[in-house]
Order: sequence, then structure tokens, then C-alpha cells
Amino acid sequence: MTKERMPEGNHSALSEFILLGFSNFPHLQHLLFSVFFSTYLFTLAGNLLIIFLTHVDAALQTPMYFFLRNLSFLEICYTTVNIPNMLASLRTGDKRISFFGCATQTYFSFSFGGSECFLLASMAYDRYVAICNPLHYFVLLNKKTCNTLAAGSWLSGILICFGLTSMVFTLPFCRSNVINHYYCDIPPLLKLACVDTSLIEFCIFMLALIFIAFPFVLIFLSYVRIVSAILKIASTEGRKKAFSTCSSHLIVVILFYVSGCVIYLKPKADYSPDTNKFLSLLYTFLTPILNPIIYTLRNKEVKGAFWRLLGKRRLACIKEVLPCHCL
Repeated sequence: MTKERMPEGNHSALSEFILLGFSNFPHLQHLLFSVFFSTYLFTLAGNLLIIFLTHVDAALQTPMYFFLRNLSFLEICYTTVNIPNMLASLRTGDKRISFFGCATQTYFSFSFGGSECFLLASMAYDRYVAICNPLHYFVLLNKKTCNTLAAGSWLSGILICFGLTSMVFTLPFCRSNVINHYYCDIPPLLKLACVDTSLIEFCIFMLALIFIAFPFVLIFLSYVRIVSAILKIASTEGRKKAFSTCSSHLIVVILFYVSGCVIYLKPKADYSPDTNKFLSLLYTFLTPILNPIIYTLRNKEVKGAFWRLLGKRRLACIKEVLPCHCL
């Protein structure tokens, strides 16, 4: 694949980009495809299972699992924006993506990522109310409040990122059309622009503060109150039980925010395309796949719902096989 050099000051001829992806590992393309494809399938299956269980099981009809269902759906959306195109590139060797396709991918990547930040903050508030105000849990987090928090989380990313995406893709790209990444991310795109991008970089930094720092402060303050309340519990067993309801959410928060802060809040001088490429795998692959693992293996209620579902299916199969008078 040859690199196109854009004529200076002319971006009308630019109709596509080339995503380098992991082309610097030519002998590992088939292995990478197998690993990423398996991970993607597991991510879809795990998160779809959580969505199904939290929808049909009566014991999981609480605000905590309402937000978990939203998080699982958001993880499916986020991975589906980026991963299928990368898998196709690894499989066929065709690394091209259209200008419109790149803009669409950038927009949804940022909007879903921003929505996840606010949704994680909503989940932290849910844990704060459950531990610090357990008697008022279903009053403070009634159906209307939960729907408002979830809708606000989704809309915050969808609306705010539209302006930033428009600013980036109206830039004149005249240096090259080759993006050193496996999906269309804004930092490597800005390196292709032939104009000063200081204003857009400032906007990215401010959006990162809104999407990363502001929700993180809310999460941090929630957990300060949560830890304070847990330490006041007299019994060791009670403290363990209270902390176990928060540990799954806390692990997901740490994984997601550490990678996001490293990529979008660090100085421009420290920008390394290869490093960012691998760090992006944390929230593109690792966090979505760990979400169902963490919330099933560490959560007795979800595991109970899963075994109850299997028990009902097994009983239904037995009834179909055996005559009625044998039951």
C-alpha cells in the first residue's frame, strides 16, 4: 500500500485514509486476527448475557443492574465501532477506510467513550446511595432518576462530540493520508493536518477534562464517602460484604480511566503513536471483555441468575422428553 502525499493546501482530493494498524508485525497478522476475533466474540457473548440476565431475572431488577445493563450495551457499541473494521483489515490486508467512514468512526468512538465516563459516575452514585443511604435506596434511585441518569450519560457523549468531530474533519489534510493507528483517533489525525491545530488540541484537552476529570472527581468523592461508611461497620463480615458490592465497579473504573488519562491528558511532547496504539487496546479490548468476567465471577447475584436460568432450561428440556405422567 503506497502512501499518498496530499498537495499543499488541498484536501478536496482526500477521499480515504490508510490505517496502518499492526502492519509493523507482518508475520503476526493471522495470530492477531485470531486473538482479536476470539476476544470480540467473547465480549459480545458476555455482555449480551449480562443484558439478558438483568432483564429477565426478577432478583436483578434493581438500579445497580439497570446501570450494569446500560454499561454492557455501551461496551458492545464501543467495540463494534472499531473492532470489525480492524478485523477485516487483518484478514484481507486492505487498510483503507473512506473519509466519511473515518469521521463516523471517530465520532462514535469519542461519544461512546464519553458516555461511558458519565455512566461509570452514575454507577458510583448508585453504590454511594446503596451503602451510605440504604434505607432510602429505592426512593433516591427510583425509575425516573435511573432513566434520567442513563439518558444524560448517553446524550452527553452523543451531543458534545459532534462539534469536535466536525472541527477535526474540516481541517485540510495535506501531509499524508496514512494514520498510524488501528482506528481513526483524533491525535494521529491531527498530525496529518497542514495547519495549526493548537485550538483543536486545546478543545480536546478541555473535553478530556469534562469527560475524564469531572466524572472521575464525582467517582472519587463517592468512594471517599463509601470507604468512610464501610469503615464504620462494626463486623468484619459486614465490611467485606459492603466492599464486595463496589469492587467490581472500582476495577472497571481504574482500567478505563488510567488508559484514557495516559492518552488524552498527557503533554503533546510525550505523544508516541505505537505506545498509544497499545494503550488503546486497554479500553478497546480489555475493559469490555473484563466487564462481564468481573461482574459474573465476582457477583453472587449474577451467578445465581445464570444458574437459575440453566435450571429452568434443563427442566424445560426434561418436560419435553419425558411423558407427563412420569413427572
